[in-house]
Amino acid sequence: MVAASKTLPLGTEAKVTNLHNGRSVKVKVVDRGPYVRGRIIDVSPKAARKLGMRRDGVALVRVRPLRLPGPAR
Repeated sequence: MVAASKTLPLGTEAKVTNLHNGRSVKVKVVDRGPYVRGRIIDVSPKAARKLGMRRDGVALVRVRPLRLPGPAR
């Protein structure tokens, strides 16, 4: 599952938790965004489904980086 973030480095693995229902998923940041004010991360449709937010499209979430990308070789 993948996500877009303006602040986390590309390649970061992160845990995203829906604060309303407690569901969590691990995602990998592969793109930049979101470009909507007040939003901190965009997740793929599969991740959104597992987080239980497909119907509303947005949710209050916590994003916790698990692993930052290593130096380029």
